[in-house]
Amino acid sequence: MDLVLLSRLQFAITIGFHYLYPPLSIGLGVALVVMEGLWLRTRDPRYLELTRFWVRIFGLIFAFGVGTGIVMEFEFGTNWANYSRFVGDIFGGPLAAEGIFAFFLESGFLAVLLFGWDRVGPRLHFFATLMVCLGAHFSAVWIVVANSWMQTPTAYRIVETAQGQRAEITSFWGAVMNPSSLDRLSHTLMGCWQAGAFFVVSVGAWYLLKGRHRDLARVSIRIGLGIATVASLGQLVTGHGSAVTMAEHQPAKLAAFEGIYASGRNADLTIVGWVDEENRTVHGIRVPGLLSVLVGGSRDTWVKGLDDIPVDERPPVQATFQFYHLMVAIGMALIALSWGGGLLAWRGTLFRSRPLLWALVFAVLLPQAANQLGWAAAEVGRQPWIVQGLMRTADAVSPNLAPGQVLLSLVLFTFIYLALFVVFFVLLDQKIRQGPHEPGADAHGEAA
Repeated sequence: MDLVLLSRLQFAITIGFHYLYPPLSIGLGVALVVMEGLWLRTRDPRYLELTRFWVRIFGLIFAFGVGTGIVMEFEFGTNWANYSRFVGDIFGGPLAAEGIFAFFLESGFLAVLLFGWDRVGPRLHFFATLMVCLGAHFSAVWIVVANSWMQTPTAYRIVETAQGQRAEITSFWGAVMNPSSLDRLSHTLMGCWQAGAFFVVSVGAWYLLKGRHRDLARVSIRIGLGIATVASLGQLVTGHGSAVTMAEHQPAKLAAFEGIYASGRNADLTIVGWVDEENRTVHGIRVPGLLSVLVGGSRDTWVKGLDDIPVDERPPVQATFQFYHLMVAIGMALIALSWGGGLLAWRGTLFRSRPLLWALVFAVLLPQAANQLGWAAAEVGRQPWIVQGLMRTADAVSPNLAPGQVLLSLVLFTFIYLALFVVFFVLLDQKIRQGPHEPGADAHGEAA
């Protein structure tokens, strides 16, 4: 059993389960601000009931997000001790900032958001909603900053200690504003907005199909599609920015994303394909010269290929290529769904089409899949480095850890996370089936 592979697999499963929840809480935070803001502006009771309903869902998601994320903090010490020793001076800062400035802000105002409806005024409650939404976004800021530093490290120096080399920070804001931070943060947030937006749309479409809460369901779908249209195009723009940065700072990852082996100008962009690693080529549909145009503005832009990168510094090409292209394909589908659905909702025809409504019900899975695939592409694509150019993944694991210990904890964690997901799904299903109270409804939610 390979200790490095087992440790990587354990962290991947841990963060994979955890990452189901933060995108939903961040995206729902935006939807709550929109809904409650519309209520304050119009005093339309439909917006108030929708806000109350989604606040209950938000509280459930927040609780499971916190519970599933705690384990990762401990894994830095148990599984990745060499990594923690090497970058602790740098990596610890953003993690501490996430706890102090983000988690406490979000959790501090969460009590007002959940239980303050009849205890504080409408404007103060809306302020609490804003702060919870802001806190959720701040969590993403500091986590993405820490991960981006691993992708494009800056503002550090290497010092010798009794335990070996370690990286020390030379400028906190220099590390925060590393070359990939803003591109990756904006791209991540747009994915979170899409996850929350399509969750709202999915539940609204399900209610329409079941003939329940029709008026509130239509409002939910319109709000969700409105957020999704902005986020889907934002995702496209921010993804382009990430590719431009990647071409300069992580050429091996970009080459693996597109399966490019020979360096040169007029590099092709692959739409869909399969990497023939033995013959160093890609079989599929390609657009000649488009990659050079996208990353540099012209066909003369030079793109570095895998042939000019040492073999032991190349990422797994096939896996990286497929993860990336599946993510892009889902992103294009979400643009079509959000903009097409928004147009049909504006015309009023969407709400009468059962096939389209069923498509929107299951569309909730697409942003989650795209987020997971994007994370996998980003992390697998920077292998064999855990910190780009500074520390290899194989050198980052804990030296005194036995493979059997990791395997046992991997099995136990997987079982626990699966059990937690089942509990979450059951509780979520109960809340959705209960549904919002119609304005003027009795205790059972039926119109008076």
